[in-house]
Formats: sequence, structure tokens, C-alpha cells
Amino acid sequence: MAIQKSKAQTAARLTLGAAFFVFGLNGFLQFIPQPAHSGAPGAFLGALAATGYMFPLIKGTELVTGLMLLAGRYVPLALTLLAPVMVNIVAFHLFLEPASIALPLVLLALGLFLAWKERSSYAALFESRSGASARLSDRAGGHASAAA
Repeated sequence: MAIQKSKAQTAARLTLGAAFFVFGLNGFLQFIPQPAHSGAPGAFLGALAATGYMFPLIKGTELVTGLMLLAGRYVPLALTLLAPVMVNIVAFHLFLEPASIALPLVLLALGLFLAWKERSSYAALFESRSGASARLSDRAGGHASAAA
């Protein structure tokens, strides 16, 4: 029997998925007007645009992970891929445009809530050694082999 997801978890997943799907799609179709950025925020965004690949990479990641969240498929993977994107969005707004940090903080809170709800999926990431190296260590009498 599958574990029933809470209504709050479903709402958070759909909200986060919709936000990243829409903002990711907007990166390619520009249907939401973007404010002009000057000074350090403008220089930073200009440098990202000048690379020729960063915005398509970021917006493509947002689009795909937004779809994953909306579909409810591979949610832990989607959250993992979105983590560095969200950290940079929050850092950008915290350090360069603090007046507009409200939405990034809401999205971060939704992502953290979902990651907490999916924490069992991340358990293996926080083990001090992998299952394979643990088995090798047990066979070697407690000492991991050089091949591990």
C-alpha cells in the first residue's frame, strides 16, 4: 500500500512545481516582463547572459524540474536538482536585490518542507560510507581496502 501524501505536501509540490515551470518557460518565451536591473544586479545577470549557456541551463532545469514536481514523479531528484538554483536565487535577492526577497523565501520554504517530507529518500547520502565500502570493510576485518 502506497503512503498517503498530506494535502499540505501535495499543495507545496504543486505550488513549487508551477512556479518553476512558469519561470523556466518564461526564460525561453518571455511572456512575463522582467524589470530592468542596474548596478551589481544588472552586471551579474549580464555576465550570466554573456556566457551564452547559463540562462538556458538554469531555465531548462527550472522547466524540467517544475514538470517533474507537477507530475509528482522523481520528486526527490527534482528537489536535488533545484537546490543549487534556489540557493542562488535566494543569495541573489539577499545580497543584490533584498527588496524582492519575499517570493524566493517562500519558494525556499516550500522546497525545504518537501525535502523534509522526502527525507527518507536522502538517507543514503548522509551515511559515512557506502554500502559497498562497508561490505569490503567487514570482509577485511574492519579495515576498508584500498580498492574501496
